[in-house]
Order: sequence, then structure tokens, then C-alpha cells
Amino acid sequence: MNLSTIEPKVIWKNFQALNSVPRPSKKEEKVIELIKNFGENLGLETTVDHVGNVIIKKPATQGMQTRKTIVLQSHLDMVCQKNADVNFDFDTMGIQMEIDQDWVKAKGTTLGADNGLGVAAIMSILESTDLAHPQIEALFTIDEETGMTGAMGLKAGQLTGEILLNLDTEEDDEIDIGCAGGVDVSASATYEVQASTGMGVKIEIKGLQGGHSGMDIHKGFGNANVLLGRLLHLGLETQNIELISIDGGGLRNAIPREATATLSVRHAVEFIEACTVLKAELLEEFASIEKDLVIHIENFSTAQKAISVEDSKKVILALTAAHNGVYRMSPDVEDLVETSNNIARVELNSGSLKILCLSRSSVESSKTSVAQQLKAVFTLAGMDVVFSGEYPGWKPKPGSQIVKIMEQIYQDKFKSKPAVVACHAGLECGIIGANYPEMDMVSFGPTIKGAHSPDEKASISSTQKFWEFLKEILKNIPEKSA
Repeated sequence: MNLSTIEPKVIWKNFQALNSVPRPSKKEEKVIELIKNFGENLGLETTVDHVGNVIIKKPATQGMQTRKTIVLQSHLDMVCQKNADVNFDFDTMGIQMEIDQDWVKAKGTTLGADNGLGVAAIMSILESTDLAHPQIEALFTIDEETGMTGAMGLKAGQLTGEILLNLDTEEDDEIDIGCAGGVDVSASATYEVQASTGMGVKIEIKGLQGGHSGMDIHKGFGNANVLLGRLLHLGLETQNIELISIDGGGLRNAIPREATATLSVRHAVEFIEACTVLKAELLEEFASIEKDLVIHIENFSTAQKAISVEDSKKVILALTAAHNGVYRMSPDVEDLVETSNNIARVELNSGSLKILCLSRSSVESSKTSVAQQLKAVFTLAGMDVVFSGEYPGWKPKPGSQIVKIMEQIYQDKFKSKPAVVACHAGLECGIIGANYPEMDMVSFGPTIKGAHSPDEKASISSTQKFWEFLKEILKNIPEKSA
């Protein structure tokens, strides 16, 4: 699909070039090389730092030399999610795209508009010859989606810009001035396996929407791991459940869409009947929001080995007790999720168990609270718990000079007021701000729906609006500090 015929042509051309290169998190070698060559071919000062971030510097255009230097920032990696029936290798294949009215989509996979459209916009500014702008430092970070290691590895002194424009939000009528921090909570255990003693059952959940585990966590979407835990819990008292395997969810920042478990039970017919009753209740419970939810419950061969009844009970109780979803709404910002947790990945294979969560909060003490609660649950179940990948939130500065300028430009250009907000996603601004505390930061972007899921799509008309907004902002950057 050739996107270069839709406006703004320059952005879609660069987005198509970007999506032709595999760019999973932690495997960004090819896209780093693409961006490095892009900058060098333009004759611009281009460096790749010690962690893989690419920095490209472009001088100010005529008459703009006295304006503040701007850092334009987006991340190179993308969330790699696909539907189970799609044959696609994110490590070797470029994204296959299509146009559906006002939307650009991918064929059964994530699109990578998060944050590929931001990257493409920056590329378009760098190669422009007719756009007014101050001196620009383009910062392309790596691994935002699975650890923010690019932002964390960015050293003080590499940038001189006074204002950072992060192009990584997903509603075109919002100006974002704050975000949540996060921490990975990982529980693990190893159990002995033995020949199963009962009859086999397989439970499969699929067809859920999934979505962004921060921005969508309050929307009531089903979490496949949680639903699986509810079905497994049915047999704890009467069925002597022996778990054989669990395969649920994927990345920490994606709400799980699919989960499968195989197990041995004392009386398969009774258990399946009970699960079928609960299945009907779950389908009714989620009927208005998860219209494609499918739950299969069927007999299964128990030739494989299972963990014991006692260990299985611990795992199921932990899944039942662990918090998932909104933990606390902000008392200060209307409709803002302050703290949440996503039970993102549950894997049991040959007696080895892993449960991966991502806890988020804009308040450090609340983030610690939900993480410690999870640790308590998993520890009581006899699991080892590790906290990792912690990153800070981004404290809002609603009265900053650049925010006021952007509000006025938006109002003048689009005849309405933008929403100046904080979000419940992890943006890199808080991390970058730790080394550049004096830098004013703002985040904005085009409308993207379904990020982190195969339903991801980017609005064509919104991208046009975003491009016009960005160009006008660059023309109106204030003078350098005295």
C-alpha cells in the first residue's frame, strides 16, 4: 500500500519508509541505521550515543537564529502485537498497511503509529527546505515501550535545547503536560511436575480488545488473564485442579487479549458444566464492550505433566487476589487515573511460572502502595517477587511559556480550546527531565486509536491537523533567554 499519495505526503512517505524496517523494542538496529543514514544523507550533524539513541542537529532557518533551541523527540521502537491467526514475523518483516476511509491500519498487527508518526514528522522537519524553525535537536530514543532504556541512558549535556516537544500522545485536541511513572512487578516460582491424575480440560479466551495498559485501563476492557483466573477458581474446592500450562497475554504495556490454560480435574464433565455457566455470565457481563469475546472450554489429553494440586491452588488464588485495573483515581485532576496495575503476562510451562505486571502512578507513594500490595499477594503464594524498570512521572507545569503559546496557536488555528491534560501513560519526558530539569516540556500528537493492539489505527485528517499545528508552533518559538 502506497501511502505517499495522501496528505501530508511528506509524513506518510517517511512513515512508510519507517514501517518497511523491523523495529521491535530492544531490536532497533535496523531502524537506528535508517535514521542515522537519513541524517547523514541530509548533511546534518548526526550521532548515535552509547545506548543507541540517534541525535540529529539542524541549524535555524534564516531569521530564526535568536529563538530558543527546540528538542523534537519521539521513540523508534514499536509494540509488536498480532492476532493469533496472522502469520507475521516482527523481527524480519515490514508492517503491511492499508487505508480504510479516514484511517491507516495494519493487516492484523499493530501499526506502529505509536510513535512512528512522531518520528516521521520529525524526519519531515529535518528534510524540509521551506519551513521556518529555530535550531533543532532531533532526539530519536530507543526501547520506550519495554523499559525506556533510551531515555534513561541519555546523558546530561548531550542536548542544549530549552524546550522539548515530545510527539507521542494520541488525541489531537490535547496538550499533555504530565504523565505517570511506572514499575515492573515480576513474580516467579518453580514447581515440581508429575503425571496428572484426573481428566484434561483446555480453556481458551480470545477476541478481547486489548489496548494500552495506561491510556485504556479505565475503560472496562476485559483482561484475558483475569477472566482465565475466574474460570480456574471455580474448581478449587471440588475438582483437585492440577495445572499443566498457562499462556496468557504478552507485553506489560498491553492489556491481554488472549489466554489459554490446560489442566487436569477430577470430574471434567462437572467442571466444564460449571465453567459453561460462568462463561455465559462473562459474555453477558462484557456484552456491551467486548463484542468479539470468545471462550472455549473443552476436553484435553492429559499426557503432559502437571504441578500439584496444592501448588495449583496457590497460583489460582494469586491470580484471583492480585489487583488489576484502576487502583485510585486522582483527587486533584478530574477523570485522571492516578494509579493502576495491569496483569500483563502469565506463563506456566514445565513447572516454571512467571507473572508479569506493570504498575503505574503519577504519585510515587501510590505507585509504591500498589506494587507492595502485589508483592504481598505473590509472596503469600510462595513466589519470588522482583521490582525493576522503574521510571519517574512527569510533574506538570501548566503555566509555562510554551504551553501558553501552544494554547493560543491552537485556539487561533482551530477555533476551539485544547484540553491541557496529564495522562496515565509513561512518557519519556519525566526521565529526560531528570537530567535536564530546566527544560520546558510538552507532548502532543495526532489521533491514534487502539495503540498496543492489532486494532491500532491512525487518523489521516488528524495527522494533517497535527502537521499544521507543529509547523505553526515552530514558527512561534520565543526568543532565547537573556
